[in-house]
Amino acid sequence: MGHVTNNTDFRSHFVRESGGLKKFPALVLNADYRPLSYYPLSLWPWQEAIKAAWLDRVDIVAEYEEVVHSPSTELKIPSVVVLKDYVKPQKRVAFTRFNLFLRDEFCCQYCGARGDLTFDHVVPRARGGVTSWENVVAACSRCNLRKGSQSLRHCGMSLQKPPRQPTAEVLRNTGRKFPPNFLHESWMDFLYWDAELDA
Repeated sequence: MGHVTNNTDFRSHFVRESGGLKKFPALVLNADYRPLSYYPLSLWPWQEAIKAAWLDRVDIVAEYEEVVHSPSTELKIPSVVVLKDYVKPQKRVAFTRFNLFLRDEFCCQYCGARGDLTFDHVVPRARGGVTSWENVVAACSRCNLRKGSQSLRHCGMSLQKPPRQPTAEVLRNTGRKFPPNFLHESWMDFLYWDAELDA
């Protein structure tokens, strides 16, 4: 692949004649051929994918038609790479707004509406409710306003399902229902979205 002395030289040797290459991310798979993460989807910029392949850390499984050049080499940009060493998935799920929305499948836990989401303390903080997986749910602005600092019993509202702390596996599986906007065709064999199977 040419005489390259270090990573910086290697990266700068690869150029393309026209336009930016931001449109060519590589899907990164663990050694078991499953994405490192679904949400966010594990993607690397094309430069990182080429560098990892050059350092023999990944195998290239699929490629774009687009090519890059070094002084001595021309190669297709990787679209799917698989790690040679298995990375153990993280067990603990961070308590973030995004993960909370993902757990609740991006819909209000009171009325089921999608969009315009905020979050709500089921047992209001004013009544001793804590900020935890078991007491915070995704809620649309309308339901959040209607509930205010009342208990569910007082406002006559109910939850679609009881809030629980999700496992990393549960969150990963939920994330598979929400594919990102950009999916390259070469990724489809490695992503198992909730598509209907042919009978």
